[in-house]
Amino acid sequence: MEHSGISEIFNIRVVDIIDILLVAILLLQVYNLVKGTGAIRIFLGFIAVYLIWKIVRVFNLEMVSEVLGMFISVGVIALIVVFQPEIRQFLLMVGDARIIRSGRKRLALWKFSTRVPVDLHIDRIVKACQKMAEKRTGALIVIARESGLDPYVETGQQVDARISESLLETIFFKNSPLHDGAVIIRGDTIRAARCILPVSANPSIPARYGLRHRAGVGITEKSDAIAVIVSEEKGKISCAKEGELRENITPSELSNFLEKTLGT
Repeated sequence: MEHSGISEIFNIRVVDIIDILLVAILLLQVYNLVKGTGAIRIFLGFIAVYLIWKIVRVFNLEMVSEVLGMFISVGVIALIVVFQPEIRQFLLMVGDARIIRSGRKRLALWKFSTRVPVDLHIDRIVKACQKMAEKRTGALIVIARESGLDPYVETGQQVDARISESLLETIFFKNSPLHDGAVIIRGDTIRAARCILPVSANPSIPARYGLRHRAGVGITEKSDAIAVIVSEEKGKISCAKEGELRENITPSELSNFLEKTLGT
């Protein structure tokens, strides 16, 4: 009997292995979509609760299992609401899957890595911010890292141009139709301009700062992006990371901050 029980435990079929691999691939893909965003903690927390629920069921703890089961049932609906942008991005990716991509046969679903290669021209960004600060031209520049910020890119005007000082200054020129909103940079490319960002409700942000600074802080609360803000009123440069605002920094300090944060 003992040997029979052990054999049942280790009696794993090929179908079971395929099932486990497919679930692992799906979870990994979802993780890649939400990593670098504020939703990653919710995702990991839900996975932890689900694993605890499974362990509780193995030990036949009926009351705890029932409570966690109810939480899982309601949590799925909550996740759909919380992860709406990520789910939309995932479905768009699946719908755009192709057998041949970049000359090799593979589905887009199998692209696990979403890391952005940081080939960023920091000096061009810093010089543009310095010139705009001297001219008191307001600007909001967001630099994407792990999170691609695609939902926010879609709210603006697509640019897809290499980073240059003159282009950044032109976009934020006060008579330019693109000067309102934010510029989003990914890698060495200006992805979009006039993008709409979430505004931070953090009460610790001084009341003297307007929507530009609050939007810069807001995007860093929702993702792992970095925001650089140039004040139109004072001609000062600020930067934001992980919801924290660094005020009145010099171009040299901005350059050091970007190099240290981006690891370039």
